[in-house]
Amino acid sequence: MSVVLSFLAEWGHALAAALFAAIGIWVSRRREAILQQHLLVAALLLTAFWALSTALGGPFNVIPGMSESLRNMAWLLFMFVVLHRGEGRKADHPAAVNAIYTVLGVVLVLQWGLELFPGRADADDSLLRGLFFVSLALRMMVAVGALVLVHNLYVVTAPEARWGIRLLLAALAAMWTYDLNLYTFSYLTHGDAVELFAMRGFVMALMAPVFALGAHRNTSWKLRLSRTVTFQSLSLVAIGAYLISMVLIATAAQAFGGAYARVVQISFIFGMSVAALVLLPSSQFRAWFRVKITKHFFQHRYDYRDEWTRFTNTIGRPGLSAAPFYERAVKAVADITESPAGLLLMPGEGGGLSVQARWNWSDADIPAMAMSAAQMAALEDSGWIIELDEERETIAKGENQTRLPDWVIEESRAWALVPLIHFDRLTGAVLLARPVVPRDLDWEDLDMFRVVGRQVASYISEAQGQEALSEAHRFEEFNRRFAFIMHDIKNLVSQLSLVARNAERHADKPEFRADMIATLRESVGKMNDMLARLSQHNKARYEESRAIAIRPLIEQVVEIKNPHHPVTISGDVTVNVMADPARLEQILNHLIQNAIDASSPDEPVMIRLGQQSLHVSVEIIDRGCGMSAEFIRSQLFKPFLSSKEGGFGIGAFEARALAAAMNGRIEVESREGEGSRFTLILPVAMQDAENETDDKERVAG
Repeated sequence: MSVVLSFLAEWGHALAAALFAAIGIWVSRRREAILQQHLLVAALLLTAFWALSTALGGPFNVIPGMSESLRNMAWLLFMFVVLHRGEGRKADHPAAVNAIYTVLGVVLVLQWGLELFPGRADADDSLLRGLFFVSLALRMMVAVGALVLVHNLYVVTAPEARWGIRLLLAALAAMWTYDLNLYTFSYLTHGDAVELFAMRGFVMALMAPVFALGAHRNTSWKLRLSRTVTFQSLSLVAIGAYLISMVLIATAAQAFGGAYARVVQISFIFGMSVAALVLLPSSQFRAWFRVKITKHFFQHRYDYRDEWTRFTNTIGRPGLSAAPFYERAVKAVADITESPAGLLLMPGEGGGLSVQARWNWSDADIPAMAMSAAQMAALEDSGWIIELDEERETIAKGENQTRLPDWVIEESRAWALVPLIHFDRLTGAVLLARPVVPRDLDWEDLDMFRVVGRQVASYISEAQGQEALSEAHRFEEFNRRFAFIMHDIKNLVSQLSLVARNAERHADKPEFRADMIATLRESVGKMNDMLARLSQHNKARYEESRAIAIRPLIEQVVEIKNPHHPVTISGDVTVNVMADPARLEQILNHLIQNAIDASSPDEPVMIRLGQQSLHVSVEIIDRGCGMSAEFIRSQLFKPFLSSKEGGFGIGAFEARALAAAMNGRIEVESREGEGSRFTLILPVAMQDAENETDDKERVAG
């Protein structure tokens, strides 16, 4: 080191020693007698001692090296106590952060061991050079770890307390950043960084006022822990350890590898790089790493505040770009265990559960009735979260299980079934796919699923209530419009009544007859306009269901439709159905007309009659444009929603309501671009049903 650099190094470190000693004495005279203050004073005085020993002995002697380790240890201990003694701290300390402090403490002890190495005096140049580079690598590791912990301490500090700790942490970050640059440059240049060593004292002297202001501001520390911050810190430590390990092993190979040193270095660096490129981008590796960290470093698996924030943000996300509500509900549950996919099952018309929404699980083959009414009732009574791997093991042992459908057991990706209970009523169930890293459900998972399931059930009930309220509003609007139309009809009736009265006296006059015809035409035009505004609705008086022959009624409706569009009938039944002729005729008119509207002019609509046990089926089949599953589920049977130009959206809704009033139902199968099949299912008349049962018993006998 030149004379100028020696002068700068000596007086710069001496100035820093004086300033830090003064700050330490000033802080020690403050009245707050708490452990944090005592440790702060100790760290300031040890920093002054390090600067003084460097000024007297130079930067490369043993005592400055040992005092620097003491300085770093004091500041790390101060930060550790601030983290664990801050106001508002919970009892469960983060083991991951403690592990980082422990590792750095071990590294500092190793530095002392290198400084006090007994064979240093008699060692040859190659050994001394190796010890020097190992010492530099350890000091780089301390600098990297210390910077990570500074970042961690700042982030976990409560926002209202950051003002008091910001300057002190900024000064520490600057100190260790300078150290990291110093030792990295020294390592890369094989120790030729005397300028940086010389300027280090003046840099510390410049930072002394910042330390003083930070010490003056520090009066309290209110901290909260963040699991995310811990994972970020561990990631930074892992990256730093990875880089330093590469440098250490490469150096060791160069020092002791002999003729094969270069080959060992290249092979190791290449292998580590390939491993990093393969493992780090892997979602499975990251999930495995997260599971292991959670299992071994935390008392609880979940950070409940973060989980609740994420859950509410997912399920309540607004905007046009957001996924449909039911898909968001599935995702909100799946994100808890990082499941990649899920299904939402909700009560259907048949009394069981059917698929309401899919999230990332479009290829699952699920029957229309995903879960029977009996299985749904059992799930509602128990309210248990079902781990499907256990169910499969139970079935493999030969124990009969009837609480789950076969398709759930056979679906290998199915992992857990979470019931959604709202006031002791099952509003649905979420089926989750197996996570990327398989694991068993524990008590904490079950508790989370139970709470979240109830919350999702309440959201679903609220959404259903909103849909019902919206439907009621639409009916109210319909009634209001109908009242306006009734007013117009009253005016037309008054006008026609006047024409009828005048016709008795003036029917023989040509002028009156011409005026009467014009009035009738105008009235018919107005009524057609009103009918266009309001679909044909409640045109017949309904009677109680009775036994009727269904084919003649179908033929009667087809006879009216055939002149306008070809309609064919096939099949026959020998039994009567329980139905009201007026309701049944109106249903057939709706369904056949919809099929005609969807078909091209030369494509016939097919009607197929059949019998299914104690029910008669009427299939209306067209080869039109078809409908999507989403449209069938969410719009087809909703009132006042229509895809046809000028449509009122009442036909399908009314047809299903009329069928339900006769203890029947309507099922729909459709594919876009291929056509649709509407199946009306009605019960067989009582006498015919009894005859059918007797016939089956005689055949069985």
